[in-house]
Amino acid sequence: MAAPVLSTSLVVVSSVITACLAVFYLSSGFTTCHLVSLSALAVCVFVFCRYLRWRSAGPSEERVCVVVLGDIGRSPRMQYHALSLSKHGYQVDFVGFLGTKPHNDVLNEDKIKITAIADVKGVQGGPRAVSYVTKVIVQSFQILFTLMKTKRPSHILLQNPPGLPSMAVCWLLCVLRGGRLMVDWHNYGFTILALTHPHTHPLVRLAKWYERVFGPLAAHHLCVTNAMKEDLEEKWGIRATTLYDKPPSIFRETPLELRHQLFLRLAQTLPPFRTRGEEPGARELTAFTCRDPVDLTVTWRTRRPALLISSTSWTEDEDFSVLLKALEEYERCIREGHGLPALVCVITGKGPQKQYYRTLIDGLHLEHVEICTPWLEAEDYPTLLGSADLGVCLHRSSSGLDLPMKVVDMFGCCLPVCAIHYNCLSELVKHEENGLVFRDSQELASQLQSLLSGFPRAGGRLEEFRRSLQTSRGQRWDDNWTQTVLPLITMTTPSP
Repeated sequence: MAAPVLSTSLVVVSSVITACLAVFYLSSGFTTCHLVSLSALAVCVFVFCRYLRWRSAGPSEERVCVVVLGDIGRSPRMQYHALSLSKHGYQVDFVGFLGTKPHNDVLNEDKIKITAIADVKGVQGGPRAVSYVTKVIVQSFQILFTLMKTKRPSHILLQNPPGLPSMAVCWLLCVLRGGRLMVDWHNYGFTILALTHPHTHPLVRLAKWYERVFGPLAAHHLCVTNAMKEDLEEKWGIRATTLYDKPPSIFRETPLELRHQLFLRLAQTLPPFRTRGEEPGARELTAFTCRDPVDLTVTWRTRRPALLISSTSWTEDEDFSVLLKALEEYERCIREGHGLPALVCVITGKGPQKQYYRTLIDGLHLEHVEICTPWLEAEDYPTLLGSADLGVCLHRSSSGLDLPMKVVDMFGCCLPVCAIHYNCLSELVKHEENGLVFRDSQELASQLQSLLSGFPRAGGRLEEFRRSLQTSRGQRWDDNWTQTVLPLITMTTPSP
């Protein structure tokens, strides 16, 4: 590696360490001596990694490292990347947290090797900034040593956010080992931090500076919308390729027999799926379906409830009080005799605010609306989406520039959707064409009443939207990925 490149690399890496420690100093009175010592340590690590460049041997063209500083099982887009790479003959090192089970296709693919990293904690107690900065420092070394143990890849494909500190570390390793960094921009990390901190907070400012400095250093960039593509180029000079989320083939309408089997399994732990009353001559009963005891065929129950589904990570960018208020209004309309069906509402997912909303749900007094909040296995989630009658999306992008993957999956299952409005949502949801867009709980309540009026009678608006989705199915993930991402990798693979 040429001396100027080495010098530039050293300056940039030292700047990151210094910036992180500066925040630490401002919040805790960190001494100059500590600052100099840790900066020297960073230089030592850099020199050691430089040695790795000469140690790296063997061809790298057929190996890609996929990195997500989060739960692999809850990172579907990165799982799809890994599967697409493996289908095209690449060996994949998949690095991330193992909190929830990844999809079976990922676990069973011989070309994909999962390397788990721990979700480390910073210094506990004292200012929040101290905990955050120390966590960043520890994670930097954790990611560095984890990736050093993997075989030399031609590319590192990194999810952002979270990109701090993984973006700098991955870029550094690409410099040292001769690979190329590709960043997949799902959103901006600093806008997510701004959900819980003022925009002027040192952590938000640090995160924004970090993305602005290290983002442009990547060799290739992917993003999820054209709006983000334009924003990246306008503000940070980054030229990205838009890779829209597309549903993989596992997201499709579920046959009635499979729906019945899923409902039976869910009924074992979720009361809303259990039978209500009797069905003449039926053998197996759920709240929605029944099996004929003679020919064993499965049919819908005569007066079944409608099945509404929403999925969430239970974070600040989704306000589920909007849905809860709409369901209360829906309950009121049923009691007033508006001819609406009973409703089972399933909200899937894990996240920090789940218990808060569970408390709100438990405090509701609903007779005709039942709500449950299960965590579904990766194989059951698409089956349930393909079994539902209506989907609701409450995702509000922190940047206004990303799109909800949950809606992509719902459309793959030909499931009509009501989605809350924000900038660039129109790149996915076309109001009155493939779904409905609402702005508040009152508007959502009106849409639920309009779509479910007369349910399950054929010929309503719900069926019209479903037929529209059935006739306008677009590309699936594999074809889209092959056309968009594969050329970027095959045409720019560095020499060993």
